[in-house]
Amino acid sequence: MPITEQPVAPFSTVLRTASAAEHEAAEHSTFMSRLLGGHLGVEAYADLTGQLWYVYQALESRSAALAEHPAAGPFIDPALFRTAAIERDLAHLNGPDWRATLTPLPATAAYAARVEELTTEWPTGYIAHHYTRYLGDLSGGQIIRGIAEKTWGFERKGDGVRFYVFDEIDNPAAFKRDYRAKLDAAGLTLTDADRHRVVEECKRAFQLNGAIFRDLDARYPQTA
Repeated sequence: MPITEQPVAPFSTVLRTASAAEHEAAEHSTFMSRLLGGHLGVEAYADLTGQLWYVYQALESRSAALAEHPAAGPFIDPALFRTAAIERDLAHLNGPDWRATLTPLPATAAYAARVEELTTEWPTGYIAHHYTRYLGDLSGGQIIRGIAEKTWGFERKGDGVRFYVFDEIDNPAAFKRDYRAKLDAAGLTLTDADRHRVVEECKRAFQLNGAIFRDLDARYPQTA
């Protein structure tokens, strides 16, 4: 019988399925469960927002330089940039002097450092962090926005939840389809070794995110 080749799964599917366990662990962390379940106050939400500022600073600070990179370049899109929105949220949550009181948690510093390392040492691996953060913001992040608006009385899509509002993306569903198509195209150009490394980096990205949640959870001990 002739040998038939098995169809190769699209790279976006490979990334999603290979990192599913790490994704679920981060998504259902104790901190996020407590925060979204109404067991933590708005100060914990503000704390999370402040920690994410460091992550997005790392993701976006060298975006112009990465725009010419053959693998990372196609993913650089100003419509996704979150830093300015986070800063607006922090000014609303913590006042105009929010920078003076903001300090990265150890897990946050490690996360940002890893992203910064990739932007210079291995930009192809940057794709993994770009994917886990921005596609997550466009998906599960919208659930967080809705709960935050309802729980703490933020104006719908207003200050306090600007981080989750993508004003420049008219059709999020279509945007996510196009994004996954870019991932699939990237997967076709990468070597087997680089595809494997990106998959492992994607798992690492979720793990780093989960570590921030653990650090935050420790900051807000549960009372009996």
